[in-house]
Amino acid sequence: MKRERIAHRKLQRLKEILKNLDSVIVAFSGGVDSTFLLKVASEVLGKNRVLAVTACSETYPEREYREAKRMARGLGIEHLTIFTEELKNSSFRANPTNRCFYCKDELFKKLQALARERGFKAVVDGTNYEDSFDYRPGGKAKEKWNVFSPLQEVGLLKEEIRFLAKKFRLPNWNKPSQACLASRFPYRVEISTPRLKMIESAEEFFRKKGFRKIRLRYHGEIARIEVGKKEIYKFFRKSLREEVVKELKRIGFCYVTLDLEGYRRGSLNLHLK
Repeated sequence: MKRERIAHRKLQRLKEILKNLDSVIVAFSGGVDSTFLLKVASEVLGKNRVLAVTACSETYPEREYREAKRMARGLGIEHLTIFTEELKNSSFRANPTNRCFYCKDELFKKLQALARERGFKAVVDGTNYEDSFDYRPGGKAKEKWNVFSPLQEVGLLKEEIRFLAKKFRLPNWNKPSQACLASRFPYRVEISTPRLKMIESAEEFFRKKGFRKIRLRYHGEIARIEVGKKEIYKFFRKSLREEVVKELKRIGFCYVTLDLEGYRRGSLNLHLK
Protein backbone atom coordinates (compact mmCIF):
# COMPACT_ATOMS: atom_id res chain seq x y z
CA MET A 1 0.00 0.00 0.00
CA LYS A 2 1.10 3.57 -0.65
CA ARG A 3 0.82 4.52 3.05
CA GLU A 4 3.05 1.64 4.06
CA ARG A 5 5.67 2.56 1.45
CA ILE A 6 5.71 6.14 2.70
CA ALA A 7 6.10 4.98 6.30
CA HIS A 8 9.00 2.71 5.37
CA ARG A 9 10.73 5.51 3.45
CA LYS A 10 10.48 7.71 6.51
CA LEU A 11 11.85 4.86 8.61
CA GLN A 12 14.91 4.61 6.37
CA ARG A 13 15.50 8.35 6.67
CA LEU A 14 15.13 8.04 10.47
CA LYS A 15 17.82 5.36 10.53
CA GLU A 16 20.17 7.61 8.56
CA ILE A 17 19.66 10.49 11.01
CA LEU A 18 20.27 8.27 14.02
CA LYS A 19 23.37 6.75 12.44
CA ASN A 20 24.81 10.23 11.94
CA LEU A 21 24.18 11.10 15.59
CA ASP A 22 26.54 8.24 16.56
CA SER A 23 25.29 7.69 20.15
CA VAL A 24 22.14 8.95 21.86
CA ILE A 25 20.28 9.42 25.10
CA VAL A 26 16.57 8.91 24.50
CA ALA A 27 14.16 10.88 26.68
CA PHE A 28 12.02 7.84 27.40
CA SER A 29 8.47 8.17 28.68
CA GLY A 30 7.39 4.62 27.84
CA GLY A 31 4.83 5.82 25.30
CA VAL A 32 4.69 4.42 21.77
CA ASP A 33 6.67 7.30 20.21
CA SER A 34 9.70 7.16 22.51
CA THR A 35 9.59 3.35 22.60
CA PHE A 36 9.64 3.17 18.80
CA LEU A 37 12.50 5.69 18.68
CA LEU A 38 14.42 3.71 21.30
CA LYS A 39 13.94 0.45 19.38
CA VAL A 40 15.13 1.91 16.07
CA ALA A 41 18.08 3.67 17.71
CA SER A 42 19.21 0.42 19.36
CA GLU A 43 19.04 -1.44 16.06
CA VAL A 44 20.95 1.23 14.15
CA LEU A 45 23.57 2.15 16.75
CA GLY A 46 23.74 -0.95 18.92
CA LYS A 47 22.48 -1.20 22.47
CA ASN A 48 25.77 -0.04 23.98
CA ARG A 49 25.44 3.33 22.21
CA VAL A 50 21.89 4.03 23.38
CA LEU A 51 20.68 4.98 26.84
CA ALA A 52 17.01 5.29 27.86
CA VAL A 53 16.38 7.89 30.55
CA THR A 54 13.06 8.43 32.31
CA ALA A 55 12.40 11.55 34.37
CA CYS A 56 10.51 11.00 37.60
CA SER A 57 8.60 13.75 39.39
CA GLU A 58 5.21 14.50 40.92
CA THR A 59 3.88 15.30 37.43
CA TYR A 60 4.67 11.81 36.10
CA PRO A 61 2.21 9.06 37.09
CA GLU A 62 3.68 6.13 39.00
CA ARG A 63 1.93 3.72 36.62
CA GLU A 64 3.72 5.27 33.63
CA TYR A 65 7.09 5.04 35.37
CA ARG A 66 6.61 1.33 36.08
CA GLU A 67 5.61 0.71 32.47
CA ALA A 68 8.64 2.61 31.15
CA LYS A 69 10.97 0.49 33.29
CA ARG A 70 9.29 -2.69 32.12
CA MET A 71 9.43 -1.64 28.46
CA ALA A 72 13.15 -0.73 28.55
CA ARG A 73 13.92 -4.00 30.30
CA GLY A 74 12.01 -5.90 27.61
CA LEU A 75 14.08 -4.22 24.90
CA GLY A 76 17.29 -5.08 26.74
CA ILE A 77 18.47 -1.47 26.79
CA GLU A 78 20.16 0.27 29.71
CA HIS A 79 17.64 2.43 31.54
CA LEU A 80 18.29 5.20 34.04
CA THR A 81 15.94 7.27 36.17
CA ILE A 82 16.56 10.92 36.89
CA PHE A 83 14.54 13.13 39.21
CA THR A 84 13.34 16.49 37.98
CA GLU A 85 12.23 19.27 40.33
CA GLU A 86 9.99 21.50 38.26
CA LEU A 87 7.66 22.03 41.23
CA LYS A 88 10.45 23.93 42.99
CA ASN A 89 10.25 26.49 40.20
CA SER A 90 7.67 29.16 41.08
CA SER A 91 7.24 29.98 37.38
CA PHE A 92 6.17 26.40 36.69
CA ARG A 93 3.85 26.23 39.71
CA ALA A 94 2.12 29.46 38.64
CA ASN A 95 1.10 27.58 35.46
CA PRO A 96 1.46 30.31 32.81
CA THR A 97 0.67 29.56 29.17
CA ASN A 98 4.32 28.63 28.58
CA ARG A 99 4.41 26.26 31.57
CA CYS A 100 5.69 23.42 29.41
CA PHE A 101 8.88 25.38 28.73
CA TYR A 102 9.90 25.31 32.40
CA CYS A 103 9.27 21.58 32.66
CA LYS A 104 11.24 20.73 29.51
CA ASP A 105 13.98 23.18 30.44
CA GLU A 106 14.52 21.29 33.69
CA LEU A 107 14.44 17.92 31.89
CA PHE A 108 16.74 18.74 28.98
CA LYS A 109 19.26 20.52 31.19
CA LYS A 110 19.68 17.31 33.20
CA LEU A 111 19.74 15.07 30.12
CA GLN A 112 22.47 17.14 28.48
CA ALA A 113 24.52 17.07 31.69
CA LEU A 114 24.14 13.29 31.76
CA ALA A 115 25.12 13.05 28.08
CA ARG A 116 28.36 14.94 28.78
CA GLU A 117 29.06 12.79 31.82
CA ARG A 118 28.47 9.49 30.00
CA GLY A 119 29.98 10.52 26.65
CA PHE A 120 26.83 10.39 24.51
CA LYS A 121 26.85 12.63 21.44
CA ALA A 122 23.18 13.67 21.36
CA VAL A 123 19.90 13.81 23.25
CA VAL A 124 16.72 12.90 21.36
CA ASP A 125 13.04 12.84 22.23
CA GLY A 126 9.91 11.23 20.79
CA THR A 127 8.14 14.33 19.47
CA ASN A 128 6.35 13.34 16.25
CA TYR A 129 5.32 15.41 13.24
CA GLU A 130 1.72 15.93 14.37
CA ASP A 131 2.99 17.54 17.58
CA SER A 132 4.09 20.46 15.38
CA PHE A 133 0.45 21.49 15.06
CA ASP A 134 -0.29 21.60 18.79
CA TYR A 135 0.70 24.38 21.15
CA ARG A 136 4.11 23.21 22.42
CA PRO A 137 6.13 25.90 24.23
CA GLY A 138 8.50 23.15 25.34
CA GLY A 139 9.95 23.37 21.84
CA LYS A 140 11.89 26.46 22.88
CA ALA A 141 13.61 24.39 25.54
CA LYS A 142 14.62 21.89 22.86
CA GLU A 143 16.26 24.68 20.91
CA LYS A 144 17.97 26.02 24.03
CA TRP A 145 19.49 22.63 24.94
CA ASN A 146 20.05 21.35 21.39
CA VAL A 147 17.74 18.36 21.70
CA PHE A 148 16.80 16.53 18.49
CA SER A 149 13.37 15.19 17.49
CA PRO A 150 14.12 12.69 14.71
CA LEU A 151 10.53 11.43 14.35
CA GLN A 152 9.37 14.97 13.75
CA GLU A 153 12.27 15.69 11.39
CA VAL A 154 11.36 12.84 9.05
CA GLY A 155 7.64 13.71 9.16
CA LEU A 156 6.38 10.57 10.91
CA LEU A 157 2.70 10.76 11.82
CA LYS A 158 1.21 8.99 14.84
CA GLU A 159 -0.62 6.49 12.66
CA GLU A 160 2.63 5.66 10.85
CA ILE A 161 4.52 5.24 14.12
CA ARG A 162 1.84 2.85 15.40
CA PHE A 163 1.98 0.90 12.12
CA LEU A 164 5.78 0.56 12.29
CA ALA A 165 5.75 -0.17 16.03
CA LYS A 166 3.32 -3.02 15.37
CA LYS A 167 5.66 -4.35 12.67
CA PHE A 168 8.45 -4.28 15.27
CA ARG A 169 6.11 -6.18 17.62
CA LEU A 170 6.33 -3.53 20.30
CA PRO A 171 3.71 -4.41 22.93
CA ASN A 172 2.62 -0.80 23.42
CA TRP A 173 2.06 -0.02 19.72
CA ASN A 174 -1.59 0.84 20.40
CA LYS A 175 -1.16 2.49 23.80
CA PRO A 176 -3.27 5.67 24.19
CA SER A 177 -1.32 8.92 24.19
CA GLN A 178 -0.36 10.27 27.59
CA ALA A 179 0.70 13.67 28.89
CA CYS A 180 2.13 14.88 32.18
CA LEU A 181 -0.37 15.51 34.97
CA ALA A 182 0.30 19.26 34.85
CA SER A 183 -1.62 19.33 31.57
CA ARG A 184 -4.85 18.70 33.53
CA PHE A 185 -4.86 22.23 34.95
CA PRO A 186 -6.29 25.30 33.18
CA TYR A 187 -3.58 27.89 32.73
CA ARG A 188 -2.92 30.15 35.74
CA VAL A 189 -4.44 27.64 38.16
CA GLU A 190 -1.61 26.85 40.57
CA ILE A 191 -0.05 23.40 40.37
CA SER A 192 0.71 21.67 43.67
CA THR A 193 1.60 18.19 44.85
CA PRO A 194 -1.75 17.54 46.61
CA ARG A 195 -3.68 18.55 43.49
CA LEU A 196 -1.50 16.36 41.29
CA LYS A 197 -2.16 13.44 43.63
CA MET A 198 -5.90 14.03 43.35
CA ILE A 199 -5.73 13.83 39.58
CA GLU A 200 -3.49 10.78 39.55
CA SER A 201 -5.78 8.93 41.99
CA ALA A 202 -8.87 9.77 39.96
CA GLU A 203 -7.37 8.69 36.64
CA GLU A 204 -6.07 5.47 38.15
CA PHE A 205 -9.61 4.75 39.38
CA PHE A 206 -10.98 5.17 35.84
CA ARG A 207 -8.30 2.92 34.35
CA LYS A 208 -9.19 0.20 36.82
CA LYS A 209 -12.76 0.58 35.58
CA GLY A 210 -11.56 -0.22 32.06
CA PHE A 211 -11.41 3.24 30.48
CA ARG A 212 -8.64 3.51 27.87
CA LYS A 213 -8.63 7.26 27.27
CA ILE A 214 -9.07 9.38 30.38
CA ARG A 215 -8.23 12.93 31.38
CA LEU A 216 -9.40 14.35 34.70
CA ARG A 217 -9.36 18.14 34.26
CA TYR A 218 -8.97 20.10 37.48
CA HIS A 219 -11.28 23.11 37.88
CA GLY A 220 -11.01 23.78 41.59
CA GLU A 221 -13.96 22.10 43.30
CA ILE A 222 -15.11 20.73 39.95
CA ALA A 223 -13.74 17.58 38.32
CA ARG A 224 -14.33 17.55 34.55
CA ILE A 225 -14.06 14.04 33.12
CA GLU A 226 -12.92 13.50 29.54
CA VAL A 227 -13.08 9.93 28.25
CA GLY A 228 -12.88 8.49 24.73
CA LYS A 229 -15.96 9.30 22.67
CA LYS A 230 -16.72 5.60 22.33
CA GLU A 231 -16.64 5.21 26.11
CA ILE A 232 -19.11 7.95 27.06
CA TYR A 233 -21.99 5.48 26.82
CA LYS A 234 -20.67 3.69 29.93
CA PHE A 235 -21.99 6.57 32.03
CA PHE A 236 -25.54 5.60 31.07
CA ARG A 237 -25.23 3.03 33.83
CA LYS A 238 -26.52 4.50 37.06
CA SER A 239 -24.31 2.24 39.17
CA LEU A 240 -21.15 3.55 37.47
CA ARG A 241 -22.23 7.18 37.84
CA GLU A 242 -22.86 6.68 41.53
CA GLU A 243 -19.51 4.95 41.99
CA VAL A 244 -17.68 7.72 40.12
CA VAL A 245 -19.31 10.47 42.16
CA LYS A 246 -18.57 8.68 45.42
CA GLU A 247 -14.90 8.11 44.55
CA LEU A 248 -14.19 11.61 43.22
CA LYS A 249 -15.80 13.19 46.26
CA ARG A 250 -13.70 10.94 48.47
CA ILE A 251 -10.62 12.20 46.63
CA GLY A 252 -11.63 15.78 47.39
CA PHE A 253 -13.84 17.18 44.63
CA CYS A 254 -17.22 18.73 45.43
CA TYR A 255 -18.78 18.54 41.97
CA VAL A 256 -18.35 15.87 39.29
CA THR A 257 -19.04 16.58 35.62
CA LEU A 258 -18.74 14.62 32.37
CA ASP A 259 -17.55 16.49 29.27
CA LEU A 260 -19.98 15.49 26.51
CA GLU A 261 -17.41 16.20 23.80
CA GLY A 262 -15.23 13.47 25.23
CA TYR A 263 -11.45 13.36 25.23
CA ARG A 264 -9.70 15.59 22.73
CA ARG A 265 -6.08 16.51 22.64
CA GLY A 266 -5.15 19.87 24.12
CA SER A 267 -8.67 20.80 25.22
CA LEU A 268 -7.26 23.32 27.71
CA ASN A 269 -5.50 25.11 24.84
CA LEU A 270 -8.76 25.90 23.07
CA HIS A 271 -9.15 29.37 24.56
CA LEU A 272 -5.64 30.26 23.34
CA LYS A 273 -6.88 29.94 19.76
